[in-house]
Amino acid sequence: MREIIFDTETTGLNRNEDRIIEIGCIELDNRFPTGRTFHVYINPQGRQVHPDALAIHGISNEQLVDKLIFPEISEEFLDFTDGARLVAHNAMFDLGFINAELERIGQLPISVDRIVDTLALARHKHPMGPNSLDALCKRYGIDNSRRTLHGALLDSEILTDVYIELIGGRQGVFSLDGIVNNPHMKTEKQRNAGLINIKRRLHPLPLRLTKQEQAAHIELLKKIGDKALWFKHC
Repeated sequence: MREIIFDTETTGLNRNEDRIIEIGCIELDNRFPTGRTFHVYINPQGRQVHPDALAIHGISNEQLVDKLIFPEISEEFLDFTDGARLVAHNAMFDLGFINAELERIGQLPISVDRIVDTLALARHKHPMGPNSLDALCKRYGIDNSRRTLHGALLDSEILTDVYIELIGGRQGVFSLDGIVNNPHMKTEKQRNAGLINIKRRLHPLPLRLTKQEQAAHIELLKKIGDKALWFKHC
């Protein structure tokens, strides 16, 4: 299953007037990062970054002057996300801005059916909250120390770990020798991320029961009778 963890940064909060200035995406295949990312800064075409937004993401008007405009990056973005489930925190905010940008250039909107909102997942799993991205990092022990300011790609990286925890963590990922049969996990860092390694013992552990304890156990099982599931293994 292919999923895209994504985030946006914008000039402000009004999707009808404000513009997207950064998009960050991380590709997952069967819940593992493939190493493929999509990341762009975008010229907001004259829309000024609101001071409140600047305080959150730190992206200034001057930094965006020489960047491509949305119509110039839209095809690459749509190709990267094509056919994938899209995962974001407070996803309707990001989707609203993306669809507003797509509408401006005559493109079809992205369907809500493709969206997974990790904020909704978190509220369902932890109804007492808090469920901000930083709060979830603290809850799950995820390092977010680099997040002094919001950033679309950085937040997507952090959200990847949060998302995995929200849907059940890595408990389904085991390996007898620390090797995962996943063609996308090409680096040691990717193979070891969240992996529980179970090493084979060269020799079995010595039996810790005394002969008297073993005999007493067998006698107890005999009293239970044929229904004792352990009896046949003794």
